[in-house]
Amino acid sequence: MGDSMAERLIEQAAGRHPELPEGTAGTVRLDLHDGGTTDHWYLTIDHQNVQVGRSTADADTVVHADRAVFDQLAAGYPRLVAALLRNDINVQGDMRLLLTLRRLFPGPSEARHPRNADRRTRPATRTEAR
Repeated sequence: MGDSMAERLIEQAAGRHPELPEGTAGTVRLDLHDGGTTDHWYLTIDHQNVQVGRSTADADTVVHADRAVFDQLAAGYPRLVAALLRNDINVQGDMRLLLTLRRLFPGPSEARHPRNADRRTRPATRTEAR
């Protein structure tokens, strides 16, 4: 299988992630299906540190999806939970780890923080204008 956006994102997930909840620990296996073959990625999350490897070993959470779906997730579309609700991905095991995993996926490129978006659409208050 060739290198895809999802594979690059998974490989980049290795390392320390301060945005992850400090007490989070567990394993996640990502099964990427492409035609008749499956790539297995294994993530070990341990207190904001993520290790990435390839394994078919049992994990606390197992995520199954087509490679094309993971490529879209790697680009920020759709969001991980939306993909789950539409049955684009199948998850077995600890859903808390799936919700932790979503922090490793980017948001859409044009997304803005709600506070910043609000400032652009309303007139400045007296304290903001100073």
